[in-house]
Amino acid sequence: MEEKDIQAELSSIRNLMERSSKFISLSGMSGIMAGIYALIGAYLAHKIVFFNNLSFDARKVYLLEYDVMLQLVMIAIVVLVFSIITGIYLTIKQANKKGERIWNPISKKLLVNMAIPLVAGGLFILILLVKGQFGILASASLLFYGLALVSASHFTFTDIKWLGFCEIILGLLALAFQGYGILFWAFGFGVLHIVYGSIMHFKYKQ
Repeated sequence: MEEKDIQAELSSIRNLMERSSKFISLSGMSGIMAGIYALIGAYLAHKIVFFNNLSFDARKVYLLEYDVMLQLVMIAIVVLVFSIITGIYLTIKQANKKGERIWNPISKKLLVNMAIPLVAGGLFILILLVKGQFGILASASLLFYGLALVSASHFTFTDIKWLGFCEIILGLLALAFQGYGILFWAFGFGVLHIVYGSIMHFKYKQ
């Protein structure tokens, strides 16, 4: 058997093993779109908090009233909803292209492992809102999201694990430099998602 035939057969076996153990239909374009939504949301949040002033005054984050914080929460929810809808649509499209079922045992495990940190983080953030602890909201969202990505990475592309580590690091930095949450949030959910999505899109030729 020629070397090319051996390599082709090994590649086929490897692809088959990946399909049986990992969910490989995640769309890189969904990451790019989520990043764009996040940057738009961060821009609107900056305008609300800093009144079109390009500088970041850390003290302002502690002076926010509940109506202002409610606007920021609504922006975050809209960004989340648009990201989820886009992600589901593009992932289904990618799965159909690869002939893979979107709902299978591997995707279920992926969702469960990702949902546990996300639900815990959502409840934690809700408690922070009730307590008026606005200064660490961005840090909490980045940390729990990063943990969710690392947990889910066992059932999909390994690249997601590195994105998760970056989100965790940003969350810790946001905790250390409170008052610059919007900046860290924009970088974590915006810039990193666009970079990650672009890498996924071209690396796996999606």
